Amino acid sequence: MIRVLTPREIVAELDKFIVGQEKAKKAVSIALRNRWRRQQLPPELRDEIAPKNIIMIGPTGVGKTEISRRLAKLTQSPFMKIEASKFTEVGYVGRDVESMIRDLTELGVNMIKNEKRILVEQKAKTMAEERLLDLLLPPTPRPDHKNESGSDSSDGQDTYQITRERFRIMFRNGTLDDRIIEMEINEKNIPTFNIFSESGMEEISIQHVSKMFSGMFSQKKRKKVKVSEAYQLLIQEESQKLIDMDEVVEEAINRVEQLGIIFLDEIDKIVGRQSSGGPDVSREGVQRDLLPIIEGSTVTTKYGMVRTDHILFLAAGAFHSVKPSDLIPELQGRFPIRVELQSLTKADFIRILTEPQNALVKQYCELLKTEGITLTMTEDAIESIASIATQVNDQTEDIGARRLHTIMESLLEDISFNAPDLEHKTITINAEMVHDKLDKMVEDRDLSRYIL
Repeated sequence: MIRVLTPREIVAELDKFIVGQEKAKKAVSIALRNRWRRQQLPPELRDEIAPKNIIMIGPTGVGKTEISRRLAKLTQSPFMKIEASKFTEVGYVGRDVESMIRDLTELGVNMIKNEKRILVEQKAKTMAEERLLDLLLPPTPRPDHKNESGSDSSDGQDTYQITRERFRIMFRNGTLDDRIIEMEINEKNIPTFNIFSESGMEEISIQHVSKMFSGMFSQKKRKKVKVSEAYQLLIQEESQKLIDMDEVVEEAINRVEQLGIIFLDEIDKIVGRQSSGGPDVSREGVQRDLLPIIEGSTVTTKYGMVRTDHILFLAAGAFHSVKPSDLIPELQGRFPIRVELQSLTKADFIRILTEPQNALVKQYCELLKTEGITLTMTEDAIESIASIATQVNDQTEDIGARRLHTIMESLLEDISFNAPDLEHKTITINAEMVHDKLDKMVEDRDLSRYIL
């Protein structure tokens, strides 16, 4: 079931993974709650309310993508992240803008299919178990007449059932897992090809052209597999039979239209600078191609028509050399909310290393724990790492929190390499060890540009 959260609850959930950026969290939480509010309105008014799309402005590595990704996960929404620079104006080499709606719909269908598969999993397992027992112990003919000796063949049927139940117990206990059996497996050799349509070029498979082609390229192949593997294959087959694909597609399209989120990264890269020629010539064209999708239009996908009127678009860019006001006016109007994300400070880096559920220090400690190593970092070590990250970001390119990954890898390189062979399984890293390992790299400006 899709979760309905208040703006305050949404921010609290985002706080578990993202440090700072309160303005951006507040803006996206309101946008998300407005989608739920719209659903509560009468149908005639509901369709009139457009989503309040957001542009997030800030340097790389400050949390723009993470905010969008966590937002989609919170609401179980179909989510697509795509770089705006991948698109080109119609007539140029590159992807057409409608492909992101087709990709989002594909994700929606897979999402609903997985949800349905969970619902039918238990029934599918029961049916798969029966089929597996049929393979292990083929059924005997039904006793509808006496055998040659004149005795009733129901005795043989009873014996078969007893033996079958024994096999069932052995299978459930895992005794038969490594036994090899032969079974038929459906193999679909479906070729793909490109078709040309008004929406550009799309790769599709023959199974989506028409139902009349279904099964045309599928073939059954006998294969020897282990019982454990056969069971999983049979579960997949039975689950597929129990899922109504028409219902899946209908529900997926509805979820994409009402709850879909598209994150357009690097939108500043399609803003043309003051230039009359060269590679910038098609940038405004890309914006004009994006405009109808963001404004609301109908896109043809292999699952049917999808309306984009109520899909939430989150755009992001560093906007170092251009401004959001350099976007074409029509596109600016479709992104009424603008949020500026702040560069990360030393205090932010300390929090990122320690506070979130997926804190970086915790990640490395858990990774090394798999080798039997207990890794701990003192508070002054964490502060030193944060200081170095801030210093390197100031001296070179500011890549935000991603700098911490680079520094942690350099710091723990030797420990990670020697981990399986270390005799002392308890390691404590303090500030002195951090500076011994990293100070020379930081001081060498030319070297730090390549290493840190």
